[in-house]
Amino acid sequence: MQTSMSSEPTIFLPDTTIGIIGGGQLGRMMALSGRAMGYRLNVLDPDEAAPARFVADTFFQGSFTDQEAIKRLAQTSDVLVYEFEHIHTDALEHAARLKPLPQGVDIVRMAQHRTLEKEYLSRAGFPVAPYVLLHRPKDIMSAIDQLGFPLIVKTTRGGYDGKGQWRLFSESDRVPLEDAFETIFARAEAERRYQDRLGQTTHAQTEVPFDTSDSTSDLTRVPLIAERMIPFEKELSVIVARRADGLSKAFPVAENIHVNGILRQTIVPARVPEKIQQTATSLAEAIAHTFQVVGLLAVELFYVSDGTLLVNELAPRPHNSGHYTLDAVSISQFEQFLRAVTHLPLGEVRLYSPVVMVNILGEHLPEVLKRIPTLDPRVRVHLYGKKEARAGRKMGHLNIVAENIEEALEIVKTVGVE
Repeated sequence: MQTSMSSEPTIFLPDTTIGIIGGGQLGRMMALSGRAMGYRLNVLDPDEAAPARFVADTFFQGSFTDQEAIKRLAQTSDVLVYEFEHIHTDALEHAARLKPLPQGVDIVRMAQHRTLEKEYLSRAGFPVAPYVLLHRPKDIMSAIDQLGFPLIVKTTRGGYDGKGQWRLFSESDRVPLEDAFETIFARAEAERRYQDRLGQTTHAQTEVPFDTSDSTSDLTRVPLIAERMIPFEKELSVIVARRADGLSKAFPVAENIHVNGILRQTIVPARVPEKIQQTATSLAEAIAHTFQVVGLLAVELFYVSDGTLLVNELAPRPHNSGHYTLDAVSISQFEQFLRAVTHLPLGEVRLYSPVVMVNILGEHLPEVLKRIPTLDPRVRVHLYGKKEARAGRKMGHLNIVAENIEEALEIVKTVGVE
């Protein structure tokens, strides 16, 4: 059942059907939360063994760019959502024409392209690390002159979990990467020419709540971006839930530890001063309101030694650093996400106890499984049901709840994740 009050956002009550575009672990945990709330869940994913398939009411196997597959999902659903941002915006726009897509498309278009993300954040007055857009190979030398060493060069699209990134600590690091950069620029130029032949730009104009001097199409043609490597004290994240009417609630500030570009641990509450936590929360809420987010927005931040905070990345969906909410908070990020997109009241956010979340990667899984019978009872195991355990692939996570962070970190040493 769905209800609407004149121009008010549509309310989708339990017993309606939510269609999820994407059947990975985030889609799986969305579906599990939705089932508990009384919703029916349909899932679309190209992988016949997608984790969400086994908890969905109906599963559609098909590409995210397959308009017929999206049409089948939409025809059997009352409202549509997406589980992650790396879905072509054309597919999302097609979905939005068929059924309500409360999250919208603009925030995805921005989040999946680092140039748009940096430019729009910067123009809106939010603090980001100094950066230089690389339009052509020779711009790398200009970036080095402007930013100095060390710096990090990133592809402007893709690059999930640390991929598509190169760190330059000195001039000698640039030379071995020249061929890789030339290839990236060549591919970007070929794509631009192809789109021009079609008479269209790579992406449609993005609507933003402020003026921009450059067209979005020009920005999306930038293949690489160079950023000054920030000597941060800690990496933080804040997840904000927001409804279409502007009502929002933030989850506690999380401290994140990455290894080889992949999140290894999340510690909550973050071990930073209370004032920094308040500033981080206010900053994340301001970004969510500025870009009129509906659903969840995860804001990744650098905490610098001088006490400043810099925005690193945005993710407009449930986030790996929010998995601790399943066991340590009064409402999980997944239920809160569904409440936001269905326009139900947002739940109270209260941290029950300190918690450490640990990702289980493919290389960890055998040892973790072996230790499950003897794990400390304060360890909660969440496995995603993926068939193939590959190195670096997220197979599940552990939440360790304890009286304090130090105690939780001691328990972490016993779980089999080194």
